[in-house]
Amino acid sequence: MQSRSRQSSSNTCRLIALSVLAAGVVFTATAQAAEHVVVMDGVKFDPATLTVQHGDSVVWKNNDPFPHTATAQGLFDSKEIAPGKSFKWTARKAGSYDYVCTLHPGMKGSITVK
Repeated sequence: MQSRSRQSSSNTCRLIALSVLAAGVVFTATAQAAEHVVVMDGVKFDPATLTVQHGDSVVWKNNDPFPHTATAQGLFDSKEIAPGKSFKWTARKAGSYDYVCTLHPGMKGSITVK
């Protein structure tokens, strides 16, 4: 009888250890996500090209005295970002994406998501 009890206790400890390990892996993967900033200033995106990892976020910050957008057809659309305001997007789909300010079509940028 004691042997079964000991085996059951051992199995329970293994399950708890595996659960804690799995939770740590999920937490570690989430904790590694980075935040990147693209500044809108002088009617340009800075940096104009950016490479990020899946799960990273990108924040567009408008430092110009007039509104801008950050728009990648079918991927994200900030709508108008007022002066001093920002827009945040999280990279969920791998690929290379061009984006533009729809109010100032000469403002172009690109993001590569790995």
